[in-house]
Amino acid sequence: MVGVGVFTSLGFQVKDITSGFALLMLWTIGGIVAMCGAISYAELALMFPRSSGEYNFLRRIYHPAFGFVAGWLSATVGFAAPVALAAMAFSVYFRSVMPDAPVPWPGLVVVWLVSLVHLSGIRHGSAFQNAWTAIKLLLIVAFLLSGLVFGARQPISFVPGAGDLSFITSAPFAISLVFVMYSYSGWNAATYIVGEIREPARNLPRALVAGTAVVLVLYVLLNAVMLKTTPLSDLSGVIDVAMVSGRHIFGPVGARLVGGLISFGLVASISAMMWIGPRVTMTMGEDFRVLRLFARQSKAGVPAIAILFQLVVCDLLLLTESFEEVLNFVQFSLTFCSFFAVLGVIKMRITHPDLARPYRAWGYPITPLAFLTVTAFMMYYLLVNRPLQSLGGLALMAAGLVIYYASNLLSKVPPSDTSRAGTDALDRV
Repeated sequence: MVGVGVFTSLGFQVKDITSGFALLMLWTIGGIVAMCGAISYAELALMFPRSSGEYNFLRRIYHPAFGFVAGWLSATVGFAAPVALAAMAFSVYFRSVMPDAPVPWPGLVVVWLVSLVHLSGIRHGSAFQNAWTAIKLLLIVAFLLSGLVFGARQPISFVPGAGDLSFITSAPFAISLVFVMYSYSGWNAATYIVGEIREPARNLPRALVAGTAVVLVLYVLLNAVMLKTTPLSDLSGVIDVAMVSGRHIFGPVGARLVGGLISFGLVASISAMMWIGPRVTMTMGEDFRVLRLFARQSKAGVPAIAILFQLVVCDLLLLTESFEEVLNFVQFSLTFCSFFAVLGVIKMRITHPDLARPYRAWGYPITPLAFLTVTAFMMYYLLVNRPLQSLGGLALMAAGLVIYYASNLLSKVPPSDTSRAGTDALDRV
C-alpha cells in the first residue's frame, strides 16, 4: 500500500486546501474508507475464494459480463497505471541524485528490471518484494523521526477551526480524496491472491485490516511532518513533496539524499503491482478461450505473457509523462468497480443469507454503507470536475463489454470449472 501516492499527492491538495486540519482529515477519512472497504472485501473473498479480486466478485454477484469489465480494467490500466505513476515519481526523485537523468528513462529502466525479477519465478519475486518493502518502511520511519527532531516549525494548525467545514464539504476536498484513495490503493491487494494464502479464513482478514490500520497511521504522520516542516507555498503544485520537505529538514544535501532514498523505496510499489496485476489477466485467460494465451505459465511458474503485456501497457502510459491525467483517468473506473463490489456484500446478505461466510464484515451494514457513501461522493465530483477523464474511463469499460460479447460469439467454450465454483454454490442456495 505504501507507495507513490503519499510522496506525491500533498502538492496537489494544498493548491486549494490550506487548512492543516482539513488536510489531515483527508488522510484520516481516506484511511477509514479504505478500512471499511477492506472489511467488506474480506467477506467477499472468503465467500468466493479465488484469486483475481473484482473480476471474481462481480461476475458471481451480478453477471459474468460485469466481472469481465472489471478484469479488463485490471488487465489494461488497473495495475499498469499505478506502475506508470510510481515510475514517473521514481524518475522525478531519482533526478535528485542524478540531475541530468532524462525523464522518463530512469522509470522505464526500473520497471523493466523489476519485471525481469518477477519473470524469473515466484521465489525470487517474493524475496525481492519483501526486501524492498522492509527498506521502504525503514526509510519512512527514519524520515518521520528526523522531521520531528530536526524540522523547523511552520505556522500551521491541526486543530479544527471555524472555516474548516467549508473546506471539507468543497469540491476540491472531494477531488483530493481521489488522490488520497489512490494513495491507499492496495488495501484490497490480498484478495487478488487469496488462492495462494495459507489459512485464508484467519490470515486474509488480518492482512487486510491490520495492513490498512498501520498505513493509516503512517500516512497521517507523514503528512503532518511535511506540513509542519515546509511552507505550503513550497509544496503547492509539486510532485516531489517529500524531497521539498527534506530540503527544509536537512538542507540541500539532505534533500538529495531523501530524494534518492524515496526513489528506491518506490521500487517496492512497482514490484507489488507487477506481481499482482498479471494474476488477474491469467485468471481471465483460464476462463475465456480468446484470452487463453495469457493463462500460460513459464517453466518458473509465472504468467510470463501476462507480465509482458502489463509491462507494455505500463511503458505506453509512462511515456505520456502526465501524472495527474493518468491518475484521474484510471481512478474513476476503478472506484466504480470497487463501489459495486462492496454493494455486493449488501446484495448477497439480502438475496443469499444462508451462503457460507467464513468471515462476516465487522460493523455491517455501517462499514459497507460508509464506503459506498464516500466513493459515490468521489465519483460524482469526478464526473462534474473531471468529465473527460471520467468519461474516458467509462469508454474503456464499454470497450471491455464489447470484447466480452464478441468473445462469446467467437467461442462457445464455457468458463473453466474453477470459475464456476462460486456460481454453482449460489445455484444450490
